[in-house]
Amino acid sequence: MDVPRTAGHFASELEAKAEKLPDTCIVIFENDSFPEEVLTYANMVKMGRKLARALADHGIGKGDTFALLMRNHPEFVYSLYATSILGAVLVPIDPRSRAERIRFMLSNSGSKGLIFTSEFLENVEEAVWGLPSLKVVGIVCKDGMDTVQPDRYPSVNEILCGPEAPPPDRVDYDIRNPMEIIYTSGTTGDPKGVVLKGTRLAPYAKLFRGVFGYSDDDRLYTGLSLTHGNAQAVTLIPSVFLGIPSVISRKFTKSRIWDVCSKYGCTTFSLLGGMMMGIYSEPAKPRDADNPVRLVISAGTPRPIWEAFEKRFGVLIHEWYGAVEGGFAHKPPGVGPIGSFGKPLEGVTEMMVVREDGIECLSNEMGEIVCRNLAEKTEVEYVGKKEASEAKTRGGWLRTGDVGHKDENGWFFFDYRKGGGLRRSGDFIQPDYVEAAIAEHPDVSDVCVYGIPAESGAPGESDLVAAVVVHEGCSINPASLFRFLKEKLEKNSIPSYLQMVKDIPKTVSEKNLDRVLKEEFRKDALGVFPLSDMN
Repeated sequence: MDVPRTAGHFASELEAKAEKLPDTCIVIFENDSFPEEVLTYANMVKMGRKLARALADHGIGKGDTFALLMRNHPEFVYSLYATSILGAVLVPIDPRSRAERIRFMLSNSGSKGLIFTSEFLENVEEAVWGLPSLKVVGIVCKDGMDTVQPDRYPSVNEILCGPEAPPPDRVDYDIRNPMEIIYTSGTTGDPKGVVLKGTRLAPYAKLFRGVFGYSDDDRLYTGLSLTHGNAQAVTLIPSVFLGIPSVISRKFTKSRIWDVCSKYGCTTFSLLGGMMMGIYSEPAKPRDADNPVRLVISAGTPRPIWEAFEKRFGVLIHEWYGAVEGGFAHKPPGVGPIGSFGKPLEGVTEMMVVREDGIECLSNEMGEIVCRNLAEKTEVEYVGKKEASEAKTRGGWLRTGDVGHKDENGWFFFDYRKGGGLRRSGDFIQPDYVEAAIAEHPDVSDVCVYGIPAESGAPGESDLVAAVVVHEGCSINPASLFRFLKEKLEKNSIPSYLQMVKDIPKTVSEKNLDRVLKEEFRKDALGVFPLSDMN
């Protein structure tokens, strides 16, 4: 018996497009020096059905969880199609996760199967040890990966090159099914798995055509991992649902972003604030503004470089705010004050800043940002964490964990993550201002400013550490950096220590993982220099 399709359901949408526009090239996976991979609607459905058959052969069906560990590759889209048509639940895992965290997510989600790319073979084999109920459905080998295909695992390459597969015997187009479990960044500990239903996908395309002004003449771009909700919501889903071409890089590379956009004619791209500082830190070029990009869709633009970024690269910034658990606000270009993430959508969401007792703050008074849906109940489901799920939305409001304020005109501002503010000698220090100053140094490639317990022992006080990555072939003399910062920052904002590192560890959402840097920090370690003593 034929099962009627459902608008907004991922597999259903792809199948409808494949019938009307089979040969339309809709998504390009850009792989730097390796061949690009072009996806048509017909191709996505054909490959997705092959993968669905392989999952079904491994006993994965409705309600079962299935994990995916890879960078941005076409197999991610095929897997999303396959799980959605089976009614299974996809668990995308941040490819930068180490074995211990991979094991946690596989175990926490109850994943019955796993597909991964060969570059993560060592991490996966360490992670799956002790998880006998999990089956490796297949391994994917890609150009440029040194690891060869091990015979002990099925080859996804062979599955996709094999005979065509009809639709599964048991097709499930119920949009109310759980569709994905996306894990939070876990910046302060183990990540939480957020259960997302298919009903979350459909609004993205319509919402972002209206909010961000996507048109048929646009070409979208992202280098964010598809394991992060941003890349799916802002780029992949609007692209395939609306028929707007998109380009997705295997991974984000700040030094290539403008070259990629110019090569493919991308008119808009999505990033997060941590990425923006890295792009801005690249050496300035005379033709930085000579690119096709008209709009940068950003979440967390550092205020100190906002206008300079727009001017240097000839773009406009559309700021927005949201989380995988929910909530949405935005600030279109040229509207509202610089530094604000905007206002909630009228008639869709409501947002407030509240004190500890839940009373709304006065204008310009800092408190926790909370929000709620106006058309439906505000709910969050964390895997295996009923109490945490209920606490997240107590009183019908989503507790974001972000501290911010609202000005007298109703514009919202993010100040810092709850529990993550830095105070020094009684002053509140905003790390992004310090990072912006350091990023202007010509030899700095990336920077993360964080706090360690103050040597003074004052409760709640921090000493500042600047973890710095320099451009290849460059070096920084600590004394010269101190003199450089002395001209740009107030004395209390100059970091106490310089920590030279090879790279800044990041979450899948490109947030700096300062807790990793803190764990590695030692005052007497090689590459750590006191700056505050260089008066």
